[in-house]
Amino acid sequence: MENLNIALLLMVVGMATVFAILLIVIYLGKGLIALVNKYAPEEAAPAKQTAANEPAPVPANIMAAIHAAVSVVTHGKGKVTKVEKI
Repeated sequence: MENLNIALLLMVVGMATVFAILLIVIYLGKGLIALVNKYAPEEAAPAKQTAANEPAPVPANIMAAIHAAVSVVTHGKGKVTKVEKI
């Protein structure tokens, strides 16, 4: 019975140690992220300007393929209302 008590004690101490180390890693990681964001912020990329911010039209063959795929997947009940390139 003494061996079982020692085993349980070692298990609890080991799990507590792992938990504590993981908490330390998490908080050090958050601190490092905050530090890097404060002193070396990400550079803002210039926004791309398109002609009047209108999306380019989707070619007819691609639109036909999209319609066919939606029709097959929805068994003819689906309807394509808008297609945008993101």
